[in-house]
Amino acid sequence: MLSIVDSCCCLGLETHYVRVEVDVSRGLPAFNIVGLPDAAVREATERVRGAIRNAGFDFPIKRMTVNLAPADLRKEGSLFDLPIAIGILAATRQIPSTILPQHFFVGELSLDGTICPVPGILSMAGSISHEHPQKTFIIPQGNLEEASLIKVINAKGAGHLRDIFSYLTGEKELPDAADLPEFELEPGTGPVNHLDFADVKGQKRVKRALEITAAGGHNILMIGPPGTGKTLLARCLPSILPPLSWEECLEVTRIYSVAGLLPKDHPVITARPFRAPHHTASAVSIIGGGRVPRPGEVSFATHGVLFLDELPEFHRDVLEALRQPLEDGIVTVTRASGAFTFPARFILAASMNPCPCGHLGDSQQECSCTPYQAQRYRNRVSGPIMDRIDLHVEVPRLELKDIKAEKKEESSLEIGKRVINARQKQQKRFLGTDINCNAEMQNHHLPHYCSLDRDTKELLYQAFHKLKLSMRALDRVVKIARTIADLVGSTKIEQMHLAEAIQYRCLDRSLW
Repeated sequence: MLSIVDSCCCLGLETHYVRVEVDVSRGLPAFNIVGLPDAAVREATERVRGAIRNAGFDFPIKRMTVNLAPADLRKEGSLFDLPIAIGILAATRQIPSTILPQHFFVGELSLDGTICPVPGILSMAGSISHEHPQKTFIIPQGNLEEASLIKVINAKGAGHLRDIFSYLTGEKELPDAADLPEFELEPGTGPVNHLDFADVKGQKRVKRALEITAAGGHNILMIGPPGTGKTLLARCLPSILPPLSWEECLEVTRIYSVAGLLPKDHPVITARPFRAPHHTASAVSIIGGGRVPRPGEVSFATHGVLFLDELPEFHRDVLEALRQPLEDGIVTVTRASGAFTFPARFILAASMNPCPCGHLGDSQQECSCTPYQAQRYRNRVSGPIMDRIDLHVEVPRLELKDIKAEKKEESSLEIGKRVINARQKQQKRFLGTDINCNAEMQNHHLPHYCSLDRDTKELLYQAFHKLKLSMRALDRVVKIARTIADLVGSTKIEQMHLAEAIQYRCLDRSLW
């Protein structure tokens, strides 16, 4: 007796279709799963046996072989429990098998027959709705709200193995994703962030640099002694970023869903991510990878902020691995099983001390480092990585008068309004292209979108010669100037905009 059940799984962010073939035959009792299963899939034998018995069905005392095809695709996770159980019940004639070909099944089974949620539903639902719109996707009821984010998906949720039996026999209907209230992203919905620039005293120049960072999607590095507020300023950055669009929400949600990090009480992520990994993190955890590649911190920070505190303390291989995502907005992880591409379009906010002791240039405490030690500390971050960071800004220690001042600081709400206005100008400028903000422009876009007059070009060439800028750094200065012009509502890049942009390249000058 043979039955075939359609299922699917996620490798990386891609959906792969799996055909679950169950053969029940005479012979010594056995339950074998073949088709490159991992440990979690092999353990399905015990979960499925207990679920079938405790749900009130008969578990056959025969020889059973389950083949997960294609056999050369590695299968992992517990999401094949449900299709294996359905295949066994169909092969032993306990449920009708005539309508099984019109369905996809995914779900984890507990020993009492309850169907538990699994990760990656959003990616699978999007793929099935596009490639197999005529089929019904049977998923755990706990994942139904997540699947409903795909507007045209034909998905139904089941809470127990008995519910699927009742559905297949026509006794009752399962809850449909189409019956759930449609999720709408409210205008103005933004990140949940209790930190506000109004709570940060002084540091006007750094706040200005962060405003430019948010307005153009640029990367920023803050250099200063310990205790000057670098971390606090970086954590305030998400509060001035514009709200996520619906397409961006779905992309971020998809990444978190595949990784199993989607909050259970909220099916869609509406806040811009803020990720701050520790400097001891490995390259795999930052970039992504593993035996079966999964997203890393650069992907979890997509459309948000990746904050690297104490940048020189990160391992050299971790920093060098950031080159591709910083340049291309994607990261490609290659393994023997294939190449996996993850989105990684984020704003990099980094901080570092100017020297090992942290007090080089400090107005209140003398530095104890030699010039060689300071230079060696700086060299932990390579030139190519520094080149990919648009703004380098010094964060000085506050004076006592600044701390005691009762002056009201500008709030994140006020700064955020200017950022949103600048982003709207960029959206109009790049309408019809795949560019979302100034930082995403490539070299060949600059002559069209960032034209300079003769005097402004001369200033740029002088900076190129005196600061010994690379061509990449030169392009980034022009992009920053374009963002500064957008913030003040200018359609043309003026000399003062370019001059300010040049001031944010302090590491190209002799800092030591």
